[in-house]
Amino acid sequence: MRAQGARSAAAGGRNGDGRDTMGTVTVDTPSPISEAQRAVLYALRRRGEATTEQLASALGMSVSGARQHLAGLEANGLVSSTAAPREVARRGRPQRVHRLTAKAEPLFPKAYGELTNQLLGYMAPENVAAAFEHRRDERIVAAEARLAGKQNFAARVKELAAILDDDGYLASFERVGKDHFLVIEHNCAVLAVAQQHPHACSSEIEFIRAALPDAVVERTTHIVAGEHACTYEITRRDA
Repeated sequence: MRAQGARSAAAGGRNGDGRDTMGTVTVDTPSPISEAQRAVLYALRRRGEATTEQLASALGMSVSGARQHLAGLEANGLVSSTAAPREVARRGRPQRVHRLTAKAEPLFPKAYGELTNQLLGYMAPENVAAAFEHRRDERIVAAEARLAGKQNFAARVKELAAILDDDGYLASFERVGKDHFLVIEHNCAVLAVAQQHPHACSSEIEFIRAALPDAVVERTTHIVAGEHACTYEITRRDA
């Protein structure tokens, strides 16, 4: 879920693309939801859509309580609502029908990693390696197209962090010296797979090195090894 809170590796203002003027890619962090709000989301998932009164009845809570939880979920972009058709001769507050939005999807259990590992288990080892290499090569081609218009090394490293962020790695960018940077992946988008298939991690650093051929790239922290982030130290070769 993308929400309103955000972290960044350095302070600074933001420009139009959501990245700050200090050259740091901001990382959005999810806003927490209460257990009662989670119950409301799961009730909506089961029903598809529901009025406030229907949710209150299903969850054994007051209508005003359900309305309060829905207001918080709607403010976070997790629920949307529309006016319900008014029943003939019905009096009182107009009813609204509530539905989940796409932003709520990450809050529900997913088994993508388990499924991917199961499917990869049916393949010969050499075919698994080839699949990761194919994914790496496609990412390199796409990255080269985005990096081609960047005029200097710092801009290319910053754009690479943006690419990784778009890919779900919650990446940030820090300048630590002249032509010396850190790109930090605060999330592993393929962790369940990487824990069983080392090719996922080796292809990641190969991708970064290929995207920045004029850089020395070293991974200094590693999520799979139990650390909180994957950190890549990036230095220009002629620096």
